Amino acid sequence: MIRLAILADLHANLAATLAVHADMQRRGLTDAWVLGDLVGKGPRPKEVLEWTQAHASRVVQGNWDARVAGATHRPQDLWPRSKLTPAQLSYLGELPYGIEEQFAGAWWRFVHASSRGLFHRLYPHSSLADQITAFEPNAQYGLKAHADALVYADMHEALLLDVEGRPLINCGSVGNPLDSTLPCYLILEFDPHSPTHSATFVRLTYDRDEEITAAEQSGMPFTKEYITELLTGAFQKRRARTGE
Repeated sequence: MIRLAILADLHANLAATLAVHADMQRRGLTDAWVLGDLVGKGPRPKEVLEWTQAHASRVVQGNWDARVAGATHRPQDLWPRSKLTPAQLSYLGELPYGIEEQFAGAWWRFVHASSRGLFHRLYPHSSLADQITAFEPNAQYGLKAHADALVYADMHEALLLDVEGRPLINCGSVGNPLDSTLPCYLILEFDPHSPTHSATFVRLTYDRDEEITAAEQSGMPFTKEYITELLTGAFQKRRARTGE
């Protein structure tokens, strides 16, 4: 069997990342694919990036990775940027847009946000036309195949839909889940001798208090919003405040 651990949206949450790593080790999973957003939001971008470089076999770029590498200059981009070396920033900026591989006789596509751009969102409630478009080629981003299955991230919500016979799967978020307070990752299994696959979502507990303490001691912007998201699983709008 081919067994892949699909992780995404680690968001500089080292405690959650290490908890997922430990679970992968217990399950004998050695092939980890990370679908972007290694950094941003959380307090330990350097450590999570180093973990990814050491343990992930495939990595694609997320929108926060592009922002921190230089695409935008918000306070939440500048702080993690200041914690990374020029080489690490280059690594983030040069990550590929997506992966296309054939498993069990089908073309599987793996991207961070969608097939139409890093900042284009594919929602669970997106129209059927938008969902169908997500499987089409997009030469601008090196997506050449007519995908039979799409795995993505960005929404921080685990999802499994059937789009006219094709799986549309969101792997959920490791470091910043917004459909639960528990980290989530995906296990895909393929039988190389048959046209079958299985998709399993894994949720687990982690040392959230350690992560909150790291955030409180980091000096990063939007600490309150980050901690609230960890405690509630509810998205917090980040707006720069002045006069504080």
